[in-house]
Amino acid sequence: MFQLDFMRQAFIAAVLVGAAAPAVGVFLVQRRLSLIGDGLGHVALAGVAIGVLTGAAPTWTALVAAVLAACVVEAIRLRGNTNADVALAVMFYGGIALGVVLLAKAPADEGASINTYLFGSILTTQADQLWQFAVLALIALTTTTVFRKRLFAVANDEEFARAAGLPVMRTNLMLSVLTSMTVVLSMRVIGLLLISALMILPNATGQLLGRSFRASTIWAVVVGVLCGAVGVAGSYQLDTPSGGTVVLTCVVVFVAVSVVASLRRGAVLRRARRSNHPHQHFDGCGHPAVLHADHVDYVHDGHRHAAHLDHWDEHPDETATEAPREEAHS
Repeated sequence: MFQLDFMRQAFIAAVLVGAAAPAVGVFLVQRRLSLIGDGLGHVALAGVAIGVLTGAAPTWTALVAAVLAACVVEAIRLRGNTNADVALAVMFYGGIALGVVLLAKAPADEGASINTYLFGSILTTQADQLWQFAVLALIALTTTTVFRKRLFAVANDEEFARAAGLPVMRTNLMLSVLTSMTVVLSMRVIGLLLISALMILPNATGQLLGRSFRASTIWAVVVGVLCGAVGVAGSYQLDTPSGGTVVLTCVVVFVAVSVVASLRRGAVLRRARRSNHPHQHFDGCGHPAVLHADHVDYVHDGHRHAAHLDHWDEHPDETATEAPREEAHS
């Protein structure tokens, strides 16, 4: 019975982390801030150490430290200081150094293990902590769902969003806070040094599987949940760190999907050549991509082209002047 409860708790934690991390990470990828999670994780370790030494809940002290660091990051970014990279490096590396020093001073009976927080461990998942995980994950998923369009607009083109009257600064702060919450949520299962991988890799896989931003995000969450569950189960069976096992699972899935996508794209291009279609279209080909029903059309020379089985569908572009919609890849 104990083993059953233990694995149930680990699986629930993995599912919560696997769903929340890609949902937040997709906007970090859009803003080219993929590795910001690593930096916030460094500072969160100092928060964990403070919680261990003071007897407070490490989850909440780590959250406070990460949120404060995220606000500082956003303030530095807004100022556009030429020494911003140096300032961020000092804060991030100072945070992890402080955490290492403080945890080394923690009493032995506190069970403070640096590896537990840096690389994750399913042994640290306890029943009372699942409520904390559930609250943080619910907030992250709900916020990214409700404010998806605003987050996408600001992440995709901040200057245009500002000109359109969107609250850019508040939106960026909201994303920073969500990132901090995700880092703290993931530190028990994935580890503070590997959390960025769970934000990035499922999204990279989702972009290969989905034909729109929304579909890619959904695929990313699905891949994150599956990799989290499989990774935790594998780490238990193999007696390996859960964080590293989950990330390796994400890597394997990404490589497999990449190979299949490459083979599929090659087959589409060969079919297109056989159908005498003079132009090839794919993500990044330079032709505007526009959402059309349940697929994406590529606009070229006043026509819309879409691959279909062994030929290309082609029809006049009646809305050629409209800008690509949010749901289409740019």
